[in-house]
Amino acid sequence: MRKIQLLENQDDDSVTSESSTNSAFTVRMVRYKECQKNHAARVGGHAVDGCRAFMPSGEEGTSSAFICAACGCHRNFHRREVEIEVASCELF
Repeated sequence: MRKIQLLENQDDDSVTSESSTNSAFTVRMVRYKECQKNHAARVGGHAVDGCRAFMPSGEEGTSSAFICAACGCHRNFHRREVEIEVASCELF
């Protein structure tokens, strides 16, 4: 599953005139990778199920979207990977 967030940052120090504005956009792409749930924690061991990537079992916005279709556990057990990209543009 990949989730994208777009954030706008206005930089007031870099404004050169009233008619131009510099804006910086931060794009955060969030992906959920392999499952890290320890299924043998009760017996003092360590065993993961081998689920390679999170796949939601329901539509976006429903409670079943947080459950993995492959392994059946919650999204929080999967390793979260965040990619950040900053892009700037000038508006005239």
